[in-house]
Amino acid sequence: MILYHGSNMTVNEPKLIEQNRYLDFGYGFYTTTNRDQAENFAQKVVVRRGGKAIVNVYEIDEDAAASLNIKRFNAPDEDWLDFVSAHRNGDYVGESYDLIIGAVANDDVYRTLQVYSTGLLTKEQAIEALKIKKLFNQYVFATNEALAYLKFVEAKEV
Repeated sequence: MILYHGSNMTVNEPKLIEQNRYLDFGYGFYTTTNRDQAENFAQKVVVRRGGKAIVNVYEIDEDAAASLNIKRFNAPDEDWLDFVSAHRNGDYVGESYDLIIGAVANDDVYRTLQVYSTGLLTKEQAIEALKIKKLFNQYVFATNEALAYLKFVEAKEV
């Protein structure tokens, strides 16, 4: 499987770097199967930090990585909503995973999560609102063990 990571630099040796903000699936190296999503993120990073918009391309052998502790969300359901909300709020205390796979909470989805977090939407209303959104995926490598399965292919300026 091919995965992409948008950045302002070539990342041929992905590393886990402490974040200064709370992300959907917590601490980790974020990738996606959607090249357009990676390009969009790379351009956002350049606006914030400078540099050049780069899409890094990786391969992963899913069969080989099956030995990892993997959390997979097949849809933005109640479990996904709780998981992402807890991570975005910085109060996740559940199980740790090597690799987390599921929908990304882009800016549009994030607004729904914010409204849900304030209590203006019930969990059921938030899930229904998410069903009509176009959601892309993300593969988050949360441990060095998981990163060992990620093989750098190339980096392209976009």
